[in-house]
Amino acid sequence: HLKALHAEALKALEGLPLEALDWVPGPEMNSISVLIMHFTGSERYWIGDVVRGDPSFRNREAEFQTKGVDAATLRQRILDLDRYEAGAFESLKVRDLDAFKVAPKDGRSVTVAWALLHAMQHTAVHIGHIEILTQQWRQRGG
Repeated sequence: HLKALHAEALKALEGLPLEALDWVPGPEMNSISVLIMHFTGSERYWIGDVVRGDPSFRNREAEFQTKGVDAATLRQRILDLDRYEAGAFESLKVRDLDAFKVAPKDGRSVTVAWALLHAMQHTAVHIGHIEILTQQWRQRGG
């Protein structure tokens, strides 16, 4: 399902210029590039840092400062995440889903199943935001 969500993000990126990727339609909203950097950072955190114990050294605050990153770079970030997750899921067994893991950022204990579901839900919400932003950009003549 995560790979399908990533495919939707890749499709939304098609043909968008840098101006569209950095466009913020209103106050307290994020650009497409920010949303991509954020959902990929978050997903990598939950699947890598939490589930696998593989530190990403994520800088969440920097994700929200993203500007000037072209579509090819954003596309590659998504594809790199696909590859990382393919390796992560190869070693994951059904019996692992009930295992508890500690989230490094806040010390919270969550099951592997919860971490995976949270990653998927969070990504799905932001893919929806990206699709709406893409539609708005195109409708305004972009």
